[in-house]
Amino acid sequence: MIVPAGLVRGYAANQKLSLGIIGVAGIGGVNARTFKALGENITALCDVDAKILDKRGAEYPEARKYGDFRKMIEKEKLDGVIVATPDHHHAYMSVYAMRHGLHVYCQKPLTQTVEEARVVARVAAETKVVTQMGTQTSAEAGVLRTVELIQSGMLGEITEVHMATDRPIWPQGYDRPAGEDAVPEHLDWDTWLGPAAARPFVNRWPEGHGVYSPEKKNQFRSGPTVYHPLTWRGGTEFGSGALGDIAPHSMNVVFMALELGAPSAVEVVDTSGMRREMYPGWTHLRFDFPRKGKRRAMSLHWYDGAKPLPVHLQAPEPPPAPGAPPLRRGAGGMVWIGTKGSLPWGVGPFAGTKAEQPAAPRQREWGREEVHKDWAAAIKAGKQAPCHFGYAGPFTEAYQLGNVALRVGHRVEWDPKAFRVTNCREANMLLGREYRKGWELKEIAGPAFKA
Repeated sequence: MIVPAGLVRGYAANQKLSLGIIGVAGIGGVNARTFKALGENITALCDVDAKILDKRGAEYPEARKYGDFRKMIEKEKLDGVIVATPDHHHAYMSVYAMRHGLHVYCQKPLTQTVEEARVVARVAAETKVVTQMGTQTSAEAGVLRTVELIQSGMLGEITEVHMATDRPIWPQGYDRPAGEDAVPEHLDWDTWLGPAAARPFVNRWPEGHGVYSPEKKNQFRSGPTVYHPLTWRGGTEFGSGALGDIAPHSMNVVFMALELGAPSAVEVVDTSGMRREMYPGWTHLRFDFPRKGKRRAMSLHWYDGAKPLPVHLQAPEPPPAPGAPPLRRGAGGMVWIGTKGSLPWGVGPFAGTKAEQPAAPRQREWGREEVHKDWAAAIKAGKQAPCHFGYAGPFTEAYQLGNVALRVGHRVEWDPKAFRVTNCREANMLLGREYRKGWELKEIAGPAFKA
């Protein structure tokens, strides 16, 4: 076998990396600016929207521009790529880059499906490139300190974790608008669809749909785009809903602290209900995790769509800042419940007296600074990044099982070794996806594509 050059070359500590950005709107633009600020070379930019590509290209005049990521990877001498596209492209692009010997930084969620998460992790292990899923919580000081507190045993054994988010803040819980609009000349709609089935382009949501506006409290602002940019997140063909958007951030601290692994089941506790092609407007899920080593079995409760934490777990809300818009219900929060107490403090007291409360543990030296910087440093040091695909893959499998449960509408029981849902045949059909001809993940993943 020929080993790609990217896997064997060494890097001087002050050597600049040559990077390609795939998807340069929004977070892709943030990625480009961040790596540029770190001193790396933005060698190439790729986007299916020529207008966005030209705008970003003006910021990086030395970077060559591409409409097709495959041409960029094949023509440019890159060290790594950053994948910052809609979710349905993540697996194919990441695998394609890794098979070409490139290091990969992929935005969260790592993949759109459970099956893709396992495939991407396998390819990363085979190619031995340096990988990182883009979630800031892998290096945030507050998150790492929380991991230290939980692992110190200050709360005793953790029995439950509850977390809430204000997502979705994009249209979700609707049916796809009827009709068809002309595709803008600057947008390559066919490549934007990628592995997803062909469908008509629709430009705008009808009146009454839209993105949440805090200025109007719980009202939605009408008129945003249906697919491009951003509002693809709520669709089952392109995005991963609220769960895929925020769980990679907020659940990360729980996975790190408790080393959770795969859930044994995911229960749909309550929801506004799936639409034919969109995730619900709001959801309450419970992820059950089995006993692991000395850790007892525990449950993780997830609330989205302005569903707040249960009243008995809510901390008093601070008064709004003068002139600030009102907060949306369920805007966020996390509560850890242990056998000795709870976190955040004040929600549930320790079982003992203050004198019996253990001292806070000493802070560790994690060797993590910032998610982009950590990936670049890992490449140069010839080591793996903190949120590498070997960690992010199983983590992604776990939270994406929540979307499988939502789509079948009830509890799913999971056997990770057999890679199957044991109580619902239909759910197993949703672990992966159908790929449009020319975009089959199996063709580029090779033997890694197996259950």
